[in-house]
Amino acid sequence: MSRKTAIIIGSGIGGLALGVRLQSLGFNTTIFEKLDSPGGRAYVRRVDGFTFDMGPTVITVPHLIEELFSLERDAAALAEPDFPEQILDPNNRIKTGVSGGPNTSKYVKIIPILPFYRIYFDDGTHFDYDGDPDNTRRQIEAIAPEDLPGYERFHAAAKGIFDRGFIDLGHTYFGDALSMLKIAPDLVKLDAIRPLFSFVKRYFKSPKLQQVFSFETLLIGGNPLKVPAIYAMLHFIEKTWGIHFAMGGTGALVSGLAHKFQELGGVIHYNSEVNHIDVVGNSFSRRVAKGVTLADGAYYAADLVASNGDYANTYMKLIDAKYRLINQDARVKFAKQSMSIMVIYFGFKAEGLNLNLRHHCIILGPRYEGLMRDIFDAKILSQDFCQYLHIPTLTDPSLAPPGHHAAYTLIPVPNNASGLDWSKLGEPLADKALTFLEERGYIPELRARLAHKSFITPDYFETTLNSYLGNGFGVEPVLTQSAFFRPHNRSEDIANLYLVGANTQPGGGTPAVMMSAKITAREIAKDFDVSDAIVNGVGGIRVTAR
Repeated sequence: MSRKTAIIIGSGIGGLALGVRLQSLGFNTTIFEKLDSPGGRAYVRRVDGFTFDMGPTVITVPHLIEELFSLERDAAALAEPDFPEQILDPNNRIKTGVSGGPNTSKYVKIIPILPFYRIYFDDGTHFDYDGDPDNTRRQIEAIAPEDLPGYERFHAAAKGIFDRGFIDLGHTYFGDALSMLKIAPDLVKLDAIRPLFSFVKRYFKSPKLQQVFSFETLLIGGNPLKVPAIYAMLHFIEKTWGIHFAMGGTGALVSGLAHKFQELGGVIHYNSEVNHIDVVGNSFSRRVAKGVTLADGAYYAADLVASNGDYANTYMKLIDAKYRLINQDARVKFAKQSMSIMVIYFGFKAEGLNLNLRHHCIILGPRYEGLMRDIFDAKILSQDFCQYLHIPTLTDPSLAPPGHHAAYTLIPVPNNASGLDWSKLGEPLADKALTFLEERGYIPELRARLAHKSFITPDYFETTLNSYLGNGFGVEPVLTQSAFFRPHNRSEDIANLYLVGANTQPGGGTPAVMMSAKITAREIAKDFDVSDAIVNGVGGIRVTAR
């Protein structure tokens, strides 16, 4: 019997992870990528001898990566559970050495990073978050000793949310309202639907500690004041499995996944933008995705199509409105889009410079709640800002010419619903950010040491990455856009059409994107009657064919 064929639009981490899984399930899979190399939001910029990851730089839950690199084509073996007991034991969290598993290490070297983050407050003090409860307690005692009992209660509450929300439900697909209703009582009992910042304020009185234990959602496009408290699990995910770095940058992980996909027989076409998803049927009969048409007019047929592209762009630009009874333009536009970001990439001379920085630095501004409201609600560009400063050459000097550092600093900004003119605002904001880093003493003499400077704004996300309104992280992770209420991995409108990536369930962030690929692969396996023997060999997919 001939193999089924699959097309994936986009070679982001979600698209590559799904491609690896589909190849393992026995499909012949082709990925079409608009850009000239893989990665999507995780694209790599190489310029003036510097290597810059343009997107995600924080890697956690490395066993999800190991699972992907362990898959084989048409493998038939007993499935391991999603989270084996030995993985869950916090005593097994690797703190030194190589943190990638044996199969990961064939493709990319992943190492742990400590501290996870150095968090700088506006008064110049800092908090090193490394997941070590004793060290965390010592620092809390130095900042606000009265908050130590609150930390113990927060730790217990976050663990409860982690156990239920991530361990039990992380790979659950909420394809219908009933599946959501079944877990609602548990979420209410755990206080997981309260806004995260409100949740954190129950345990910490110190504004500094309130920021330390809520900022992480900004790294997946979420407003700490509005995301549900289920995202308190991020604290425990990092504490349990640590923060890691792929030597060579996240781009090295992307290259490894692309290599694995091609080893399994998958094909990637670069410089190949998909212009249209072709559908047969009409509103009175079954509508089925049958292939794609590229921007150059070439047509490719397939048994299924999966989009790793932006949710809004996929439905509104790639699919004729007559085929969309549920995901109509009005509904898609009504969805809240995440904030965007401005990222300044810069290289600088390191000679004679003693940097008191860490690999991941969070630099908080004089305001927190007010700044979040400016970015997400008022959608204005404030005079103050916060930054995520990433200096990977502190870990991997190969990313810059000898005697230099490569860095980027990321500033959360409103998406393009703001109407801001980034052609006029981009350069001044880039200069302001670099001047801040110099004048506040983070990188002394930075302007004189600069060897490279470039930046991207929300316009890059809207035009180059085809991201609706220039959103940086897809659909915003608010309560009304979580689980069943988030865009579905299997299209409700069109048979054999699927979505994968940050816009879909379970949400944004590198681990969640890889988990979305597993969820989507399960749904495809069900729909295409993939035999249990094959399904059980793809890292715990475990479905009952129908």
